[in-house]
Amino acid sequence: MKIYTKTGDEGTTSLYGGERRSKSNIRVHSYGEVDELQAVIGVALAHLTDDIFIDVVEVLTQVQWVSFTICAELARTETEEKRKDPVLQDSDILYLESAIDTWESELAPLRAFILQGGSVESSFLHLARAVSRRAERAVVELATEESVDPKVLQYLNRFSDLLFVAARIANHRLEQPDIEWHPRIKR
Repeated sequence: MKIYTKTGDEGTTSLYGGERRSKSNIRVHSYGEVDELQAVIGVALAHLTDDIFIDVVEVLTQVQWVSFTICAELARTETEEKRKDPVLQDSDILYLESAIDTWESELAPLRAFILQGGSVESSFLHLARAVSRRAERAVVELATEESVDPKVLQYLNRFSDLLFVAARIANHRLEQPDIEWHPRIKR
């Protein structure tokens, strides 16, 4: 099988099941955003090499697999026969919430907004969080036009929260303080 098919040369792509849509279609755009999120997670994982991040790597690897499944689900149209079992279960969302709660128990409570940055590891996790929010917005937009499993929206919302806490955990474990944002005082 060749990597190039030439079938997209005129700006269309094939959804799961064969239906063709414009590459600018909101459904294609939404799973493209989730695909980009997976790539950014891969970059973050490549930088989480210290043993202090074993749990973070485990969770993000699991989430990357689930995100791939979400892409496949988003590539399905309403006219196609949907899976008998939902793509996501309550347990998938609880998995994210459990990781968030565990990591937050290590952290001091937030007393201010924080800027993205600190360590390299944290910076990549903040970047992934920003891409996650963009992916979530694209899927929310798709949901205004076509059917989207509500658990996909819940999962993406929790996922960005998880990435925010993971970014804080990275700084904390590397003994790098979060960078607090404070409003400018008018002079």
